[in-house]
Amino acid sequence: MRRRDLIRSTAALALGMTGVHAGRLFGDEAVEVEPALRLFLAGDMMLGRGIDQVMPNPSNPLIFGRERQSALDYVTLAEEANGSIPRPVGFDYVWGDALKVLDEMSPRARLANLETTITVSDKAWRAKRIHFRMHPDNVECLKAAGIDCVSLANNHSLDWGYEGLDETMRTLDSAGICHAGAGDDFFEAGAPAELDIGHGRRLKFYACCTEDSGLRRYWNATPEKPGVHEIYLQNPRWLPDQVRLNKKSGDLIVVSIHWGGNWGYTIPSSQKKLAHRLIDAGADVVHGHSSHHAKGIEVYKGRPIFYGCGDLINDYEGLSSQSRFRGDLSLLYFPEFDPQSGTLSSLEIQAMQVRNFRLNHATEEDKAWLVNMLNKQGNRLGSSAELLDNGRLALRWNAPL
Repeated sequence: MRRRDLIRSTAALALGMTGVHAGRLFGDEAVEVEPALRLFLAGDMMLGRGIDQVMPNPSNPLIFGRERQSALDYVTLAEEANGSIPRPVGFDYVWGDALKVLDEMSPRARLANLETTITVSDKAWRAKRIHFRMHPDNVECLKAAGIDCVSLANNHSLDWGYEGLDETMRTLDSAGICHAGAGDDFFEAGAPAELDIGHGRRLKFYACCTEDSGLRRYWNATPEKPGVHEIYLQNPRWLPDQVRLNKKSGDLIVVSIHWGGNWGYTIPSSQKKLAHRLIDAGADVVHGHSSHHAKGIEVYKGRPIFYGCGDLINDYEGLSSQSRFRGDLSLLYFPEFDPQSGTLSSLEIQAMQVRNFRLNHATEEDKAWLVNMLNKQGNRLGSSAELLDNGRLALRWNAPL
């Protein structure tokens, strides 16, 4: 390094100038340095049924379930478990302590899976046992958390039929929230949503789902009918090819996949093969979800694979099934990427707990449980977790060979 460059570097460090070079101090034109590229990722957002009932514009509470016929029953169950819930709550209520975390972390994009139809339709898909919906006037709930883009490729997007799917997409469009994974035909459902994330970069967000996530027959979009973007684990040629052909310099590509069952830590080899294939094709993140609890995380060729992000928010309080998996614990994922190489530079995770239909900070005991779980599950994936002084969890991973 030349002496002049060394002086500039030292001056920049001394003055804390992380966003620009020190050239301005010496009469040269300043050159902006792109900061680290941070995202917010979350799993399933179920904002319907009981949660919809406590918001300012509740839907008709009638539902077509085997056990219960009113969405208000889920409010009662939650209150019996954790105390009363005020009604109506504000649109920001469900996000609770997560809002401050999101502000502090300042991600360039906020992404999640929307596992709730946004509609006033009463035409439930009768062959299904469970139907989720949120009133369109409650879409402000998503805007309150600054959600930028959602996946609609899941096993609840047609709970209220094609009419409900169409209204969901129109409502999101009106709210300025991008979406992917569903559309009026196969080509629209398979197309990525695109977001400007600054510094000349585009984020391309593909979304798809697999049959083993509970997807109903005939829900897949075709060239002739609307639906969701279904992908076949054993033969996913179309999506990897699209990622490879459409990636441009500066793009950050996220592939969001709703796959697998609701409970259990097993990661099928078919999921792992598909995730690796997508990254080999140019994907930067594989954003997996469907399990009601968090699963292990892998970093492959410097890119993160979330095999199961777990639920972010739901109305399952008071339902004790599978409590050993701690589905009440929600994780906010903040992967950060090196802007030059595009590889993962850090991954911090904020642990939350759902109580009273609200995201609250998890206890120290809960965090310790999560660290132990991520270490145990990550052992076979080359990753581990540790608790940081700031109260968040950090993922560690083996460097590629």
